[in-house]
Amino acid sequence: MFPSRSCLALSLALFVLPATSSVEAQWVMAARAARNRIQQMTQKSDAGGYAVAVVILDAPPAKVYEKTLKSLETHSEITITKHDAKKGKIEIRKDQQVGGFQISALGDNLTQLVFASSIAASGANANSTVVDGILRVCKEVDVKCTVESD
Repeated sequence: MFPSRSCLALSLALFVLPATSSVEAQWVMAARAARNRIQQMTQKSDAGGYAVAVVILDAPPAKVYEKTLKSLETHSEITITKHDAKKGKIEIRKDQQVGGFQISALGDNLTQLVFASSIAASGANANSTVVDGILRVCKEVDVKCTVESD
């Protein structure tokens, strides 16, 4: 019985692990195909709403986090309410509007950047606010990003 268990373990290692790696590699390839294209979404109601923009950047996550934080610190009208490099989160406030960046590693040199912001019921174009925020980060990390049309 012992040899059959080791054969089973070896079979699993030989067939299951490469399949898992293949799926992960396909996911990373798909992410690379979508890189540097900003996608956006907005929801408004009488009480307010939110706006979100997402981009996958061809840049190291640590660099994206650092440049985003430094860029935000240069804007006196923005207050950084919380930041955590380990989790890749930066929370901000501008007047009554709140927002946050989530910076996630997809690879050594591949980063997902999400910027979400609340919007007031009478708020101006919230999409432009989050897209402009993402575009500023793209410029800071020296990546040319494009905005996908709705």
